[in-house]
Amino acid sequence: QVQLVESGGGSVEPGASLTFTCAGSRGLHLDGYAVGWSRQAPGKEREMVAGIKSDGRTVYAQSVKGRFTISRDSTKNTIYLQMNNLKSEDTAVYYCAAEADSHEVFWGQGTQVTVSS
Repeated sequence: QVQLVESGGGSVEPGASLTFTCAGSRGLHLDGYAVGWSRQAPGKEREMVAGIKSDGRTVYAQSVKGRFTISRDSTKNTIYLQMNNLKSEDTAVYYCAAEADSHEVFWGQGTQVTVSS
């Protein structure tokens, strides 16, 4: 079964930085997929945070523009989310995702980020 494996979550203070990684495994090669990160805070719906479309364009939620950067490394079959200047409202479970042209979507297992002082 193909998988996306996430790592990099944790508990930090406001203003700190974290980097998430999400690696394709078990035959899931991310080239050709649109990829991205979503998050779900307690009591809220899942929301898109950042994505790389199949044409290479990046998109970001307004709430994270200028603070978060999504990137991919095809040689490592991995996508990244660099998060700077974290705020308490960034506290959530973060999920990476890969969508094929067929619109089949694969999800990572989810990684908790807690931002508090």
